[in-house]
This record gives sequence, structure tokens and C-alpha cells, in this order.
Amino acid sequence: MLKEFREFALRGNVLELAVAVVLGAAFGRVVTSLVDDVLMPPLGLALGGMDFRELFIDLSRRDYPTLAAAQAAGAPVIRYGLFLNTIVAFLIVAFALFLVIRQVTRFLPKPAAAASTRDCPYCLSAVPLKATRCAHCTQTLAAAM
Repeated sequence: MLKEFREFALRGNVLELAVAVVLGAAFGRVVTSLVDDVLMPPLGLALGGMDFRELFIDLSRRDYPTLAAAQAAGAPVIRYGLFLNTIVAFLIVAFALFLVIRQVTRFLPKPAAAASTRDCPYCLSAVPLKATRCAHCTQTLAAAM
């Protein structure tokens, strides 16, 4: 059983998946930092000095000046600013994956088109798949070739 597990774990697909998971987690941290530390501060500044992380809706209907104050008081809040940051991060990841997949598919072989003809067994001419008689030699063809 240990030998079978080792063979399974060392198979190419499992190793590739493990590398992809590790790289994906690291890429996620990079994108989160890009959104939180690079993109959102200038966007917040352009919108009048707004910090998106501080945007929240207080469900207790008390007036808390900051998200930290509401959370310290134990008030239920909807942190929609953090949600906006997460949406921007998702869009960046989705766009980056789109670009990578688009480039990778350029190098993959194109799938072969499904055959639309078959060879006549009598004269070896190309005949449509659904034909029951060869147009060249007029021989009757078998239904399933």
C-alpha cells in the first residue's frame, strides 16, 4: 500500500497540482497586496480620501465613527468596503488567468476536426459520411463504415 501511495504521489498530475496550489496561494497574496496597498489608496484619494476598508453599515443603528469602534463594541456590521476590495482582487486574478490561459492555448495543438467524409471501399474516393451510394463509382455503400 505504501508503494502504491508513493507511485500515486509522484505521478506527474499530482505534483503539478501541488505546485499549482502553492503558486496560486502565493499569487493570491500578491494580488491582495496589489489591491489593498497599490490600487485602492489612489482610488480612495480620487474619491475624496475614502478608505474602502473602513466602509461599513452598522446594523445596530448606533453611530460608530469607525469600523474598529463598531467591532470593539460588538455591533453587528456589514463590511462592504472589504467586500469591494475582494471583488477588485477577484477581477484582477480572473483577468490574469484569462491572459495566461490565452497564451498557453496558442501553443497547444489544435483539435482535429471531425471527419465529414469516408473513403469508398471500391474506388477509394471521398464520400460524405451519410452517403449510401458512391457518386464516383455508383456502388452501394454499407450503412456504417
